Amino acid sequence: MPEQVSGDAGLAARARAVLGEDHRALAVAVVGPGGTRTAVIGAPAGARFETGSISKGVTGLLLAQALERGEVRETTRVAELVPELAGAPVGEVELRQLATHTSGLPVQPVTAGQLGRNLWATASGANPYPASEAERLATLRGTPLSQPPGTYSNLGFEVLGLALARAAGTSYPELARERVLEPLGMDAAGYPTSPDELGALDLRGESGSGRVVQPWLGQAMAPAGGLRADVGDMARLAGALLDGSAPGVDALEPRQAFRGHQIGWAWITSEAADGSRHVWHDGGTGGFSSWLGVDRDRGTAVVVLSATADPVDEGAEELLRTEGSR
Repeated sequence: MPEQVSGDAGLAARARAVLGEDHRALAVAVVGPGGTRTAVIGAPAGARFETGSISKGVTGLLLAQALERGEVRETTRVAELVPELAGAPVGEVELRQLATHTSGLPVQPVTAGQLGRNLWATASGANPYPASEAERLATLRGTPLSQPPGTYSNLGFEVLGLALARAAGTSYPELARERVLEPLGMDAAGYPTSPDELGALDLRGESGSGRVVQPWLGQAMAPAGGLRADVGDMARLAGALLDGSAPGVDALEPRQAFRGHQIGWAWITSEAADGSRHVWHDGGTGGFSSWLGVDRDRGTAVVVLSATADPVDEGAEELLRTEGSR
């Protein structure tokens, strides 16, 4: 790992010890009773990381807000908001099913084209998710609901984000900006969908084998994995989830069982060994990994962002367990 460090030197040292040295760049935030501490290693303080599926957590917040505003119901069906999908199996799926991975949709489109993009991404580091909304809608019309409840579905959150944007009469990036990013002061965060929207502070990530890979950018994938943000942005999100001030925070409340845990609107609740509850979401792309979790019992939240694809979940959970007492 590079030696460059910005922010809290003690937190940086602790992050190295817990998360290891094999990161192209690493950013960590701890929010607790003593305030917010951040550290960035191997990149400028304002570097933007791909947050991967933490983006789904933002989409969950948007669903909670849409319910509060009366724009949708939990039982609203997809075709009521996206008429292009009327008559398709997914058109009959309810929003609550999309938000809890119980829709029957697969992880991603089951098409020869997507399989080819996956293989090429593995071989070359290319972006496997460049699809536009129109391309995704065309794919969805023929997608069966064949997966058992609890099947983690990127595709389901792509549909959910599109449906919520249609209900609000705007695009998904604009909806997220207006209802989550701006209210929380996440000024650097956004949903770039093409390379020309990236700037000097947008990091390039690397695979677990050390290959520098292309950014994951695409219009369709934005609600499921398109958020880029710096560690300050993510600390603000984590703090607002912790103290209950985040718009749509009801999304964190558990609704049903999910893979040995509980799930709300995207957000997962797990019981730690000491009995405390951790509410969290992780993320992974071809070149990045991430984790955001809150422990309301201890009044602590942790964010970890890495510009390497190897998962950071285990180390991030250890930070959440131990940093609340510091």
